[in-house]
Amino acid sequence: MGKHNTIGKMGEDLAVKHLKDRGYRIICRNYRYRKAETDIIARKNDILSIVEVKSRSADFLEDISGAVNAKKIKLLVMAADHFVNSEALNVEVRFDIITIRELQGTYQLEHIQNAFYHF
Repeated sequence: MGKHNTIGKMGEDLAVKHLKDRGYRIICRNYRYRKAETDIIARKNDILSIVEVKSRSADFLEDISGAVNAKKIKLLVMAADHFVNSEALNVEVRFDIITIRELQGTYQLEHIQNAFYHF
């Protein structure tokens, strides 16, 4: 497994822990629909959070949250819509981004709620 895959897996695990520590219930990880994939689907009360996790090492200079472009947003919305409809859920859907940056063996995590709107 490449270093970027290791950091990505570690980042998703840290994001899950972060969400659980804040009262979210993890519904699904790596949900796929057609060409779309969501990293984490979590629920807290009547809010379903579709969470995109972006993890980078210290030597990555670009703003991490900027890695979620219009195409990725379209795919996330498509996957979320399919999930909500297939599960017949009556919930508010929110799109979050969790960024994780590895710095000399420690991790900085930022949870951006309502990172974008789907309409």
